[in-house]
Parts: sequence; C-alpha cells; structure tokens
Amino acid sequence: MKDELTKRRFEDLAEMAWKNNHYTFTSFLTEAELSEFYEIKHLSAENYTLYGGRENADRIMIRFGNPDELGYEEPFPIKCLKIEPLSKKFSEQLTHRDFLGSLMNLGIKRSELGDIIVEENAAYLFCTEKMSEYICREITRVKHTVVTCSVTENLPEETESKTTECEVQVSSERIDGVISKVFHISRSSCSELFRQKKIFVNGRCIENSSYLLKENDRVSVRGFGKFSFVSVGGYTRKGNKIIKIEKY
Repeated sequence: MKDELTKRRFEDLAEMAWKNNHYTFTSFLTEAELSEFYEIKHLSAENYTLYGGRENADRIMIRFGNPDELGYEEPFPIKCLKIEPLSKKFSEQLTHRDFLGSLMNLGIKRSELGDIIVEENAAYLFCTEKMSEYICREITRVKHTVVTCSVTENLPEETESKTTECEVQVSSERIDGVISKVFHISRSSCSELFRQKKIFVNGRCIENSSYLLKENDRVSVRGFGKFSFVSVGGYTRKGNKIIKIEKY
C-alpha cells in the first residue's frame, strides 16, 4: 500500500506540473522512493529532472516540468549550508552521524535534508530552501561543540564523491558475484540482500541476482556501500574476468 501511495504522489506532482504549467518538486528521496518512481512507466524522461545539489548526489529531488514547454527554467529549491565549530581548538571530532543527529533533534524531517558531507570537522549540508533559515538559526551545538551555520555557495572540491579504483576477479558480470567480491561477503549473504530489497542499480531496486552489470552502472548495497562498474579490464590465465570498479 505504501508503495502505491508513493507512486501516486509522484503522478500527482507530474500531473500538477502539466495542468498548471509550472514546475513541481519532490522532497529529498530515499533510494527506495526513487526506485518506486522509476517503476512508473508512462512518465517521459523529458518531463522531469533529477538533482541533489551536487553531481552524483545520493539523496535527490525530482523536478517535474519541461523547460521547452514551460518556456522558462526554475532552479531546484536547494540550499547548501556550512556547519562548523565556533572554535576549532575546543571542538570534538564530529561525524556524519553527529551532525545528522543534531539536525533530527530539531524536529526536522529527513526528507527535508539531502547529502551531508563532512570535511575537516565541518559539515556541508544540502537542505530544502524553506528549511535553510530555520536550521541556520536553531542549530547551535553538535554533541557538546558550539557551532555556527551559514548558507554557502563555495563547496570545496574535496566534497565531491571520492572513489577508489580497484579490481576484482569474477567469472562473469553477474551482479551477485561482483558484489560478493567487492564487499567480501558470501554468495548466500548476498542472496539475502536481494530478498530484502537492499540492492539498487542506477536508483532502481534490483531483485534479479543474475543481472549483468554494464559500464557506468552505479551499484548501492545498503549497509555495505557503493561502487561503479567501470569495465572488463582483461582476463586471468584461468579465464576469469578482471573487473575494474570505482568504490565510493
């Protein structure tokens, strides 16, 4: 029932954009919600745009509306905030969980918050435009550390998605075999992840463990991490394939 309600919400926003000739936006979506969106077959890719405030964002919004038909562009209602210790000298070591916990303690819904990138004890937070002023005003501490918060447009290059290139040896491009090698888990444990709907490829939930990965496929495994399938880089003497990946 929940899945159908989620799909209906997307359809309503798409219809509203078409009928009223203006853009409509979702909140920040989870992987599961984005997967539900992709299951709606009758929505044309020309009539929506995905964005999360930065390239390759994990949590994204959908904007419904075609600029060619509407005759104008409208930016996504996303702000980037920088939350940092007032005094670095007396700051604790702060993590992603610490910043998220402090934000949730303000009574903010997770759907109002996008990615949180922690660099040098400061957090760069993407949030909905309507929540930015409230967050800047209300977040004064993270754990026991006094912090300041302000809107920023200067996102350091270091906050872009970091990847590590590596290679794994597999018999084929089957997704279960590649995941098993990348995250060092058994095939039976991998099968359980498929049953629990915890594996996503390019935002879509994948339940078929024999799915063959293609170049540039982005794989997310809840509880383990993410990687991109780059290419088949060669073969071993035993005939196994050497798969090149970029692990996030």
